[in-house]
Amino acid sequence: MNAADTIPREQAIAGARRVLDTALARIARDRAAGLLAPEAVSRLRLAEARYSRRHPQPAADRAA
Repeated sequence: MNAADTIPREQAIAGARRVLDTALARIARDRAAGLLAPEAVSRLRLAEARYSRRHPQPAADRAA
């Protein structure tokens, strides 16, 4: 394999991100329309809770 056959890292990551974003948008659309099975919704809730624990958001400043 030579350099001409290799996809640049940034291009590969951008392509993967595009595919992931498309999949997440479809899941959100199907979930909002009530098209997902209850088990799938439960798994999504678990994944979202796990993500929230691992990536806490800074508290919003409400001093206004």
